[in-house]
Amino acid sequence: MLTRGAAVRRLLCIVSPRENASMLEIRNLTKIYDDGTVALKNVSFTVPDGEFLVIIGLSGSGKSTLLRCINRLIDPTEGQILWNGVDLAQLEGEELRKVRRQIGMIFQHFNLVKRSSVLTNVLTGRLGYLPTWRSLTGRFPPEDIQRAWQALERLGIADQAHKRADELSGGQQQRVGIARALMQDPKMILADEPVASLDPVLAHSILQRLESLNREDGITVLCSLHYLDLVQRYATRVIGLRQGELVYEGSREDIRQMTDAQFKEIYGEEAERIGAGGGITGSIEEHSARGGAA
Repeated sequence: MLTRGAAVRRLLCIVSPRENASMLEIRNLTKIYDDGTVALKNVSFTVPDGEFLVIIGLSGSGKSTLLRCINRLIDPTEGQILWNGVDLAQLEGEELRKVRRQIGMIFQHFNLVKRSSVLTNVLTGRLGYLPTWRSLTGRFPPEDIQRAWQALERLGIADQAHKRADELSGGQQQRVGIARALMQDPKMILADEPVASLDPVLAHSILQRLESLNREDGITVLCSLHYLDLVQRYATRVIGLRQGELVYEGSREDIRQMTDAQFKEIYGEEAERIGAGGGITGSIEEHSARGGAA
């Protein structure tokens, strides 16, 4: 009889994505925190290869919880996270580590080591590929150092490589975060409100970088956003969460034609659109209560 680990390894070896199959499939995903908060409730959707999927909803709707469940920073309570046919919710130990290193994560508040150099922060994206002794000593092989310089060049911040991370502007720090994710050679990137703390010009700059990775490298992107003008500019598809439940699915064109009823289904009866003519080219005003987990 196969052990659970052996069965998972065998599954990883024999399962390959079918032509036109969805890269990621979420099935009935539920997350209930220890205090009883239901952050996600039976959420199901699919994400084809190469999608730029944007997740929308109020703070507390479950966006961050969803992204963190996908890469197992948070363990789901129930449901499946199928990636190329393998259920990530069931992986443990080395199997989980091998899959997780293919999933880059970009955070709202950057999650950089402030006192370390930009180059060192970028190199940490390779830790999942290194033997334990190298991870503990921080000794990176020359090819990884070269890869880090290439990532910094691509993000336009190679001239900042030897500065401490906390010396950089917010937009520059988020570019470091993207370069770090790129070091993982990811097949998928999860971006949790990556531009929430940036001004509109910098927000477009960061999202353009993600769009480039999506289009040029074929990396699937799942990104949570608040601003609907950014959603309709960058998303290929959109899902909306409200109080942990999936309440909306649509394309970029669907978002542009969103009705008031659909808007209020996502953001609540008291939420109002901002923009000329009541359009959806701006942010939203949130008047309703924000319960639950983000």
